[in-house]
Amino acid sequence: MTGVVTAPDGVPRCPWGMESERMADYRAYHDTEWGRPVHGDDALFERMSLEAFQSGLSWITILRRREGFRAAFAGFRIAEVARFTGEDAGRLLADPGIIRNRAKITATIGNAQVAAALAPGELDALIWSYAPTRAGRPVPRSTGDVQPVTEESAALAKDLKKRGFRFVGPTTAYAMMQACGLVNDHLADCHVRAAVDAAAG
Repeated sequence: MTGVVTAPDGVPRCPWGMESERMADYRAYHDTEWGRPVHGDDALFERMSLEAFQSGLSWITILRRREGFRAAFAGFRIAEVARFTGEDAGRLLADPGIIRNRAKITATIGNAQVAAALAPGELDALIWSYAPTRAGRPVPRSTGDVQPVTEESAALAKDLKKRGFRFVGPTTAYAMMQACGLVNDHLADCHVRAAVDAAAG
């Protein structure tokens, strides 16, 4: 399925929000979070980190461990994660509530240190400066219309890497842009699309 799917509740949704065994988790995330604007340095740091951990895995794997990630990484409060030590990294590598990938754990701590060196609000402003203009942007009618990388995500990834952030390639950057509402990639007939557009004004 690549187009909108109408659920038993009669509501049309993007097909990924309706995958059978994953339906409950994905449906809630699709309906209430994905594509809705996220602001705040800590909130965006969390999304950046989770998207980095998702690389090479399915999103449901991360979604179902999100509370474990929040507990392990001090609620993704940048100032606190930036103070993590080698001992903390060792603790995280032994934590079954997260994805125990040494490179991603180390990158998350390093990214917090980079973010902590920015002025308050600077990470938010930096990321949102790459949000494309909505006017004239094609509305996807199927998942095939949504590209994994865009000119804006490539530019954002390049800027983040230049500043010292890791695990933020163009594909990961675009996934973050989608999740945090910099773009609205809900399909044309999805019930959430109109709500997101209306909220954006």
